[in-house]
Amino acid sequence: MTDTASVLSPCQTRSLRVPVALPQAAGEVAVTEWLPEGESPERATGAAPVLLFHDSLGCIALWRGLPEALARATGRRVIAYDRLGFGQADRRTDTVSGNFVLEEAGVVVPQLRAALGIGRFVAMGHSVGGGMAVCTAARHPDCTGLISIAAQAYNDDRIRDGVAAAKAAFAGPGAVERLARYHGDRAAWVLSAWVDTWLSAGFADWSLRPLLAAVRCPALVIHGGDDEYGSPDHARTIGGGVSGPAETLVMPGHGHMPHREDEAGVLARITAFLAMVP
Repeated sequence: MTDTASVLSPCQTRSLRVPVALPQAAGEVAVTEWLPEGESPERATGAAPVLLFHDSLGCIALWRGLPEALARATGRRVIAYDRLGFGQADRRTDTVSGNFVLEEAGVVVPQLRAALGIGRFVAMGHSVGGGMAVCTAARHPDCTGLISIAAQAYNDDRIRDGVAAAKAAFAGPGAVERLARYHGDRAAWVLSAWVDTWLSAGFADWSLRPLLAAVRCPALVIHGGDDEYGSPDHARTIGGGVSGPAETLVMPGHGHMPHREDEAGVLARITAFLAMVP
């Protein structure tokens, strides 16, 4: 593990690179941590830290100000990382496995936890990252809380239609170049990993349903009422399928990015939820 900031900055952030290995790819992922004032990762042993999982085209930078705001509002250590192939992580050239959501939880997360000294933790993710958070909560008994935002519980026509429309839009001039602002020369791979996977026949029957009962921690399930990549039934499926106590929050008039459309409102709801999570 390479630490690029031996002293925490005044805004309490630290950037690192952590080596990880998947069955079909290996390299370093980029990690950023936000910590409460005066804390360090070694001392932040009170409330469980929050581990963030980004969406299909996402990366640390595209969380924008939410991680820092969450750390300040809750007093918790917040950790975001660029998955292998995304953002500032090492590039990939392989084809994404059809089991990639579960692999992130079962293969990558244990490596991150070991490298970063994460014991108890809260899993939080957006879109497919929300699915990864669900799988992580199911696979790791010391996950004390689950927060999903616009997570897909299964693949369906609405998702495929949304992904197909996005694929067509990215064929337009300058679209991939805009994605490259965040992913550099990985942009084409990032786009393909999303659209080609979700539109493939082999991924048509993908579902989180078999794992939901294994989630025993408290869960907050947030979804936009007008989400173009999955109806509110996805949130109800997750909230109704987990074994632990769950709150399902459907936000009318919001799309796939409720945490962008109403950051203050979503942050307040997450903060209230985390106040009840050790």
